[in-house]
Amino acid sequence: MPGGRGYGETALTCESFKPNLAASFLRSGLLMYFCFWNIFSSALRCTSENTARRSMPLRGLPRAASGQEKVPGMGTTLEDAAEARSASMAETEALPKLREDFRMQNKSVFILGASGETGRVLLKEILEQGLFSKVTLIGRRKLTLDEEAYKNVNQEVVDFEKLDDYASAFQGHDVGFCCLGTTRKKAGAEGFVRVDRDYVLKSAELAKSGGCKHFNLLSSKGADKSSNFLYLQVKGEVEARVEELKFDRYSIFRPGVLLCDRQESRPGEWLVRKFFGSLPESWASGHSVPVITVVRAMLNNVVRPSDKKKELLDNKAIHDLGKADDSLKP
Repeated sequence: MPGGRGYGETALTCESFKPNLAASFLRSGLLMYFCFWNIFSSALRCTSENTARRSMPLRGLPRAASGQEKVPGMGTTLEDAAEARSASMAETEALPKLREDFRMQNKSVFILGASGETGRVLLKEILEQGLFSKVTLIGRRKLTLDEEAYKNVNQEVVDFEKLDDYASAFQGHDVGFCCLGTTRKKAGAEGFVRVDRDYVLKSAELAKSGGCKHFNLLSSKGADKSSNFLYLQVKGEVEARVEELKFDRYSIFRPGVLLCDRQESRPGEWLVRKFFGSLPESWASGHSVPVITVVRAMLNNVVRPSDKKKELLDNKAIHDLGKADDSLKP
């Protein structure tokens, strides 16, 4: 009977879902374990360093004069810290003027990965701040952007397997943001490497050839081409190989766990977000960061002049720069 066959299909789906559910919880458990171990290791390292400092022999230890001299192994003086805070505040207060100056340059930008969580927020923030005269999305499909604010956004649909045929999509952009990426669960190991490494590297190569001056790469905390973990290994390899392209300016962002409400379901990340949400801010900020903070750090960084060829912003730097405007609010 049709009805019976329908129930049978439903039952089969439920049964086949059980292993997937078990696998999801197993991955969630491993991810939680990794986060706990990461935090515990950091705390243990800090405790060990503090203990070592307290146990240093006092004999022969130079004494800081009026807070101006540095004590070996003891970090910077209070005066250095005060100067750093003053410089940071001055830079923060300059942000509105920097944005205005940047707008006057009528620069163009492209975004790779605008359909993802970070890319979507980045596009929205770029349009709200009005930093660029031309905004182009480069992706495998055209996004539905019905709101009035998106009416002037250009979309270039490309085949990432044949990117050389779409080189024109990468031409004429001053700034590029790469938020392209997938997961091993979603695409498999080979698919993950193809998207997060091959697609990104080819896109960066075409962007360089097309005249892009400032390339911004969304990477990950712990990225290391020598890592035993595929994810971190790929991220580290991509960072290094993009650097070889010699952009005029190359900015790498290494956030921790991205805190956001994903459109797709990822139980492991949901548990991690809940975990970090229950921690004191000082702890959580060392290992996680809201997507909006990452995006604002990217844009605050792009408007400030820099003579550095390469910039690497870790999770703390992303927090500091992404929340810089908070101190300007009444």
